[in-house]
Amino acid sequence: MRAIASTLALAIATLGTTSRATRVERTLPNDNRTAAGVRRGNVLTLHLEARLGDWRPNGSGAPGAALPAFAEAGRPPQIPGPLVRVPVGTVVNVTLRNRLSQDTLIVFGLHDRPGPPAPAGVRLAPGDMRVVRFRVGAAGTYYYWGTTTGRDIAFRTGEDAQLTGAMVVDPADAPPPRDRILVIGMWTDTVARAYVPRRRVLGVINGRTWPSTERLVATIGDTVRWRVINASGDNHPMHLHGFYFDVESRGDGRTDTRYRADSVDHVVTESMSPGTTMGITWIPERAGNWLFHCHLPEHFGPRGPLGLPPLRTGERPMTPAESTHSTAHATAHASEAMSGLVVAIEVRPSSGRVVRGTDDHPARRLRLLVRRNAGGSDEAPYYGFALHDLQDGPTAPPPDSGPRLGPPLVLVRGEPVRIAVVNTLPEPTAVHWHGIELESYYDGVPGVSGSGRRLAPLIAANDSFEVRFTPPRAGTFIYHTHVMEERQVPAGLAGPIVVLEPGVRWDPSTDHPVLITSPPSWEEARTSVLLNGTLAPSPLVVRAGVPHRLRVINMTTRRPALRFELRRDTTLVTWRELAKDGADLPESRRTSHTAVRQISVGETVDVEFTPGAVGDLVLAVRLSGRLTANPVMNTLPIRVVP
Repeated sequence: MRAIASTLALAIATLGTTSRATRVERTLPNDNRTAAGVRRGNVLTLHLEARLGDWRPNGSGAPGAALPAFAEAGRPPQIPGPLVRVPVGTVVNVTLRNRLSQDTLIVFGLHDRPGPPAPAGVRLAPGDMRVVRFRVGAAGTYYYWGTTTGRDIAFRTGEDAQLTGAMVVDPADAPPPRDRILVIGMWTDTVARAYVPRRRVLGVINGRTWPSTERLVATIGDTVRWRVINASGDNHPMHLHGFYFDVESRGDGRTDTRYRADSVDHVVTESMSPGTTMGITWIPERAGNWLFHCHLPEHFGPRGPLGLPPLRTGERPMTPAESTHSTAHATAHASEAMSGLVVAIEVRPSSGRVVRGTDDHPARRLRLLVRRNAGGSDEAPYYGFALHDLQDGPTAPPPDSGPRLGPPLVLVRGEPVRIAVVNTLPEPTAVHWHGIELESYYDGVPGVSGSGRRLAPLIAANDSFEVRFTPPRAGTFIYHTHVMEERQVPAGLAGPIVVLEPGVRWDPSTDHPVLITSPPSWEEARTSVLLNGTLAPSPLVVRAGVPHRLRVINMTTRRPALRFELRRDTTLVTWRELAKDGADLPESRRTSHTAVRQISVGETVDVEFTPGAVGDLVLAVRLSGRLTANPVMNTLPIRVVP
């Protein structure tokens, strides 16, 4: 634990008024593009230190905090720490020194690969120095990390939570691939294991928080390769807008597994547990601006400097309602209404390639009315979507259905659609078409989506915006607000998208979307989730011997580790997985297995089951995770009839 003097220095530095006595050198963000140390032959020599530095994740002119960070000797500290990148077979000699005057440091990850890690790590009292020697014999994405509190990496939350550095081992017989390394870090009050408020929530990627994170650039047709490291104590469902990516490897810092081509997951959202890594590739096919971000609103919603609540100038922290209605939110959404774990990617046209514009073929025309329903309050409003097919003529929008969810939006692959989003709320909104491959301008992130000066607007109160796209594949997707998600999604602004093959009619008696969302009440959200917009869903009635499809969607705001299961009494039945995130699984993976599946925020999973006998089934949604007894959050009764 940091001594009193160090804690005072931290508090002073956090206010951005560091005095001469507490002034420390500036900590630099590390984009992980330059390897540390000196390599001669098959030996890398690295002089690594832990020092106190002035870290400014919101930008050089923003308030800073004095936090421990790793550094190469004679160079400024970095967050994340210096990159260790070597080919297979390299022997790494690390001189490790603890220059923290008050804290004992324990460092993990500096060990042979493959091989067992040192269970106790390398322990250094203030001023101590140790020499560590290890050999890397397996290619992959790894990391090293330290703690001054003695906590496991899954429980580092405070001052020592940025003591992490990436370690990449490349194949020995090929040049290093052109890739980028993204290290996720968090600084919070506590771990997010309970549904409790946290005052400080600072998420960083490569040492910076949005909008100060690096803007990445890609070209249409390029193969983009990223190595992503979750060095934080939180779960992160990482979502890529507009494109699918392939998860080619996963690891835990000690080992890294690369998958065969037929086992690679093709997804738009991938959940990362604390301490895990993944290697992904994707090919940008459309120009414009896109986002890669954690799908937990707490991790990318509006925050003040250093992850503290947004402030009204000279006054108290803003409430969610005040933040939503603020002028800054309405006029500068991209810079003021997001923070944390967000990276922007600009995809540029390739030389000689013709950029396709919006499809001008006759389109189906829809109106999506965003409205306030009866009930709710300013802090926990009750909003809703009402869908009107304009081909049906000038009929009135349907009445409030009661549940807090949008109606299924049923589209056809290859059929253009134009959707007029009409906002009648007393606050701005926007709609993101999650998983749909579309033109950037219509993706639904105000101030970001689009390119150049043609950027998607925030849909102000009593205003509208027309979205145009042509779904390129059949599957299960999501439409949901991309403004103040922690407030507007539980209010009811999320719904399923079902895209069918041409000539196929949607049959709701055998095809069942199941949307999981969070209740707007904080107390209810601690112990339950909504299924199809309600705490008490009506039973599904299904026929025995007939295949049925469940399209399960997790759009909760703080439940990244849910699982759903299908049971008859206490016995799990069987089902077949058909698709993930709208992408069909290969036939080799569509095998029958026990009906249990984990699902994170922003993921969709399609399963098929065939009831074998008349009686009652139940679809149960549970918590997952080692710190829970896996309580049931809600159940959907299923009545099997002849």
